[in-house]
Amino acid sequence: MPAFADNPFAALTAVVAPAVLTNASSVLSLGTANRMGRIVDRTRILTAELQRVDPHDRRRDSYVHQLARLKQRADLALRALRFFYTSIGSFAAAALISVFGSVLATSAPRAAFGAIAALGLASGTIGVVGLVAGCTAMVHETHLAVRSLAEEAALARGDDGAAEAR
Repeated sequence: MPAFADNPFAALTAVVAPAVLTNASSVLSLGTANRMGRIVDRTRILTAELQRVDPHDRRRDSYVHQLARLKQRADLALRALRFFYTSIGSFAAAALISVFGSVLATSAPRAAFGAIAALGLASGTIGVVGLVAGCTAMVHETHLAVRSLAEEAALARGDDGAAEAR
């Protein structure tokens, strides 16, 4: 089996994999930031609606509950963004470390190459953990969004099932 330094595709793979994952993190960040904007827009609309509704209107409790859920959703989206941004930085670092490692593979002492490889692996691992954590947060946020939609639909129909949708 040829050594890592003898195989030009190994170095290319070590650089391209973090680059592809950086792109995935960037796309997820963009989508999550868009969702955050939608949450902010919906919060503003709901706040304005809440100010117009009579204090004894049955919709008031539903609006207050929806605002609380929007706060949860915003917190989850912000957490996901932090994880995705951390992933972008980690994958960019992993790609750069991989470039340095491939350059130093032939000339650096074995211990130095091992340390660089471990650093690249750690950086890539942090990036993957960030992607998984961010995606998990967005799954939870999506679940809350669907529950809110069910509640809004029940309220629009005039169902007393609006409380059940919670």
